[in-house]
Amino acid sequence: MDLRRLRYFAVLAEELNFTRAAHRLHIAQPALSQQIKALERDVGARLIDRTSRGCALTAVGTVVAREAVELLAHAAAAQERIRAVRDGRRGQLRLAYTRSARGGVVDALVAEFRARNPDIDLVPQTGWTAHNITELLAGRLDAAFVRPPLDTPGIQCRLVAREELLLAVPGDHPLAGERRIPRHRIASEPVILWPRENGPGMHDRITQQLWPHGGPRIVREEPDDEQLLLAVATGAGIAPVPEGRARALRIPGVRLRRLTAPVPTVDIALAYHRGSAATPLLERLLDVIESVGGQAGPESSAGPVRGVGSGTTLGP
Repeated sequence: MDLRRLRYFAVLAEELNFTRAAHRLHIAQPALSQQIKALERDVGARLIDRTSRGCALTAVGTVVAREAVELLAHAAAAQERIRAVRDGRRGQLRLAYTRSARGGVVDALVAEFRARNPDIDLVPQTGWTAHNITELLAGRLDAAFVRPPLDTPGIQCRLVAREELLLAVPGDHPLAGERRIPRHRIASEPVILWPRENGPGMHDRITQQLWPHGGPRIVREEPDDEQLLLAVATGAGIAPVPEGRARALRIPGVRLRRLTAPVPTVDIALAYHRGSAATPLLERLLDVIESVGGQAGPESSAGPVRGVGSGTTLGP
């Protein structure tokens, strides 16, 4: 049924006068009469009876007027939903976190995104970088937070933050008494790290910065930073941990220490399909990164760092 004719009839049903209805609709009265007659043909029944004072609804016309109001309201709501999706104000954004970046700048960015876009359905999941890239390439994600560098064709990254890499050591380890640790002091130390296949780029960047002359002596692998720190607490070895994650975890028996210059760092980035940045939902997330992340700059490591679970404050 023609929505325009229904709208004309709904106005006529309110006014019960062709002249006033035509004036409200900004059309000529004869044109309105033609549209009402066409609607009557569509319905197969007379909808109005003309009177000396205007017109009156027939029994069928009363039902059509009531249904027209509901149909027009549904149509308007549907059009608004379509426009909202088109403009990126509504829809579903499938987003993955990376485990090593929870509790820091990423959580703050996502919270800001939710606050700015309450009608967007954010569908989150959490995985390590390699898993997130696999899901992204398979089309099961729209974007993912990752630890670069990446070497994946078709994937583009937007830098979110850069944070200092700290060294987690057992509380009774000789290095726990150092303010800043030279690299030669950790060259032969037993190291706990996560499997390289979880994030090859970040793994290689860590080892190149901390063990530039031969690589670490890895004695144990754990799936994430929390398990790394728990292993450190038992005295199994030392472990490099990003500052943001280290701040979010509280494991008794672990001390965090900085290394001497050059200060080692790791990055957090948002990965997405190359060329898909123009999609409205993703553009909104990138806008938040640009405005919030851009104002804050790379994650600061200049302030004091508290020892995990110890309450110890480290100076610069």
